[in-house]
Amino acid sequence: MSISKTTQYGNINISIDAIASLAGGVVTECYGVVGMASQKFLKDGIAELLKKENYTKGVVVRQKDDILELDLYIIVSHGVKINEVVHEVQTRVKYMLEKSLELDFKKINIYVQDVKVMK
Repeated sequence: MSISKTTQYGNINISIDAIASLAGGVVTECYGVVGMASQKFLKDGIAELLKKENYTKGVVVRQKDDILELDLYIIVSHGVKINEVVHEVQTRVKYMLEKSLELDFKKINIYVQDVKVMK
């Protein structure tokens, strides 16, 4: 699946993997975020920490008509204010995606899958 955009020069198709990779890179740079998590829990409710090449497992892009929505599954660090981390992730991802892709994302939903203690 890809998202299509038409310009005066022709059509542009942006793959979901490209959007997921861009969003995952922005998320991992945010303060308080340990990394991206898989949408599905492993055994015993433990979230899987994703590597850079697997960010697509932690990002869901939905397109309904012309409305784009993004779901991000993250793992946060212990001892940070989760609501502030989530707000920063939402604003930074929305800004970067809209600036880079020139697409309007109406919703960016964040799901905190786990809290990790960092040494």
